[in-house]
Amino acid sequence: MSTQTTATETPGAATAAPNITLNVTEPAAVEIKKFMASEEGLPETSGLRVRVVPGGCSGFQYSLNIEEESRQGDFILNEHGVRLFVDMFSAQYLNGVQIDYVTGVMGSGFTFTNPNATGSCGCGTSFTA
Repeated sequence: MSTQTTATETPGAATAAPNITLNVTEPAAVEIKKFMASEEGLPETSGLRVRVVPGGCSGFQYSLNIEEESRQGDFILNEHGVRLFVDMFSAQYLNGVQIDYVTGVMGSGFTFTNPNATGSCGCGTSFTA
């Protein structure tokens, strides 16, 4: 089961994109919480930055990093008790994306289902939009 969260941007940010929707499944939220709990000394303001960065074999790839606080202009979302930070550039590519955590014979990891992608590579970690 996944929930759908819509967030508005932080005050003082540009108004080009008024909101973003990200879907984080419960298994993904559980893994994010485990990962964040293993990091010592994180402040209450910390969260997971979800980004799209240039790279990969298809042009863009996903990036997940723990950060101590949001930045000006970030969208801040709360999914299953996990705070997510999304910058304005990434928001245009992440709107409507579902983040899941899967375990299989070949290993486990986060997966992204992106309705904005027009193509992807065989490894599944990069996309074209």
